[in-house]
Amino acid sequence: MAINAKQVQELRSKTGAGIMDCKKVLGETDGNVEKAMELLRKKGLSAGNKRAGKLASEGVVGSYIHGGKIGVLLEVNCETDFVARNEAFKDFVKDVGMHIAASKPLYVSRDEVPADEVSKEKEILTAQIADQGKPENVVEKIVEGRINKFFKEICLLEQPFVKNPDNTIETIQNELVASIGEKIAIRRFTRFEVGEGLEKKSEDFAAEVAAAVSGA
Repeated sequence: MAINAKQVQELRSKTGAGIMDCKKVLGETDGNVEKAMELLRKKGLSAGNKRAGKLASEGVVGSYIHGGKIGVLLEVNCETDFVARNEAFKDFVKDVGMHIAASKPLYVSRDEVPADEVSKEKEILTAQIADQGKPENVVEKIVEGRINKFFKEICLLEQPFVKNPDNTIETIQNELVASIGEKIAIRRFTRFEVGEGLEKKSEDFAAEVAAAVSGA
């Protein structure tokens, strides 16, 4: 398949990888940008991977409050205090806080999801699909696909960014790494919602945040 300059530029902007590396992996993945991004990470050629061994011990604790009803605290790390004061970095922290308020992720990445929680989800999904009388090999493939969807729903880095659903939080983070030239990592977050866990009148504050963001 012929790879055009637009595809190369898109992949390069999302990963910070070199032009020839982008062109090569796009050729290997028949022009599929998402698969090419994954292949670059596996080969250690994306900007994020190149800086993986660097120590990101600086950064900020950011906050986002929506209408006094939802609050988010998050720690985002970088390599130097200079970058921690960078406006693009601070904007990223603010945007991620807003996203967490709206999208309710439970973990930063799939590596943090407890193994027993994943096993339980697989068990439930397997039982549901098995009841449909599908062959075992088909059931396994369907379960694998749905588990990936499960991770994308609960893991911050894999969620579509509320302000631009065409990109994930990880893509936005990688673009910033490529732009700034330092390792950046979302380390942890906590989300609070007034009355959460208590019996109360049902109000979808998360939907309200999402609506406010989309209208911004």
